Amino acid sequence: MHDPLGAFCRHTHVTRIGSETGPLAGLSLAVKDVFHIKGHRTGAGNPDWLRTHSAAETTAPAVQRLLDAGAHIVGKTHTDELAYSLNGENVHYGTPVNTNAVGRIPGGSSSGSAAAVAGGLVDFAIGTDCGGSVRLPASYAGIFGFRPTHGRIPLDGIVPLASSFDTVGWFARDARLLEKVGRVLLDAQTDARPPRQLLLASDAFTLAGDAVTAALQPALNRISTAAGPVRPVTVSPEGLSEWMQLFRVLQGAEIWANHGAWIREVQPAFGPGIRERFEWTATIPQAAVDRAKEKREQVATRMEAVLGEDTVLCLPTAPGIAPLRNTPADELEAFRAQALSLLCIAGLARLPQVNLPLGSLDCCPIGLSLIGPCGADMSLLQLAASLSHRS
Repeated sequence: MHDPLGAFCRHTHVTRIGSETGPLAGLSLAVKDVFHIKGHRTGAGNPDWLRTHSAAETTAPAVQRLLDAGAHIVGKTHTDELAYSLNGENVHYGTPVNTNAVGRIPGGSSSGSAAAVAGGLVDFAIGTDCGGSVRLPASYAGIFGFRPTHGRIPLDGIVPLASSFDTVGWFARDARLLEKVGRVLLDAQTDARPPRQLLLASDAFTLAGDAVTAALQPALNRISTAAGPVRPVTVSPEGLSEWMQLFRVLQGAEIWANHGAWIREVQPAFGPGIRERFEWTATIPQAAVDRAKEKREQVATRMEAVLGEDTVLCLPTAPGIAPLRNTPADELEAFRAQALSLLCIAGLARLPQVNLPLGSLDCCPIGLSLIGPCGADMSLLQLAASLSHRS
């Protein structure tokens, strides 16, 4: 396989030919190495995981849907270790190249999938999005990326991270293809009604800062021209950083519940940053988890009131462009906290979100996101395709 970007896994390489007919017939697909494919082992970005797990007995339903629709798998793509990072720098397997932001990280954990799409190696790719692992690399790479409503797409046959946040996401360079893939994965047969109102997340733009806001203003103007005026709203009365802490506690507790026993038994070699993060998950007190669960439902209720049934929220996908490769760990952690303050909104409230590659800052991509109500996945995808068609 020709892979000048270091996007694909050599150690878990697999190809599959899809159906001869179907809406995705003949399109090439890359699959993040957390999805099981029958007869092959899943590496999950860590050699010890690969070593201690046998070949999959079945193929993940999400992958099978795409094969049945005609897509051809050309390979598995790199991920951060057990998908627990937003950077895309894997100490064991390297860092895929971000072709649209040279010298900068691709973002993780769906790093290889984003790099393969951005670099034109495949037509589209799938990843997983727990804390932002599709949305953030899509912003960094200047491509479309989608996180669906939690629970809309089966998670069977996928290495979990945090089960109440995990989703199957996907990338494409073209919004119409993003929508077409969505119809297959979401099993959507009919069109959805367009949103009737647009909101601007004032506190999210304030958090991202003036430079990001200015970079995304032309995109906001374009959206308001196409879909109506945008009204400002404060998303989190408590503060987005407080919502981020709720997410962090709940995610961490679920990660340890999923992987703690394996970590204690195997003592795997994790890279810097990820190792410390896993160690922290083992220390989260149950009382903190119980409080966070209660507050999460308050966040979900708040977002339901903000969005209703037919409103879309506009916000920056990320607090800035992709950081440079080999940025010091403390700087990356600070940036990660800011990013999670934006990304946690959809995760806590179980909402769909799409990244639109409509902004540029310092000659690098930066995305504008749209968040819709629960179940409004096709409405968001159709809006993205409509905006793309107008360009």
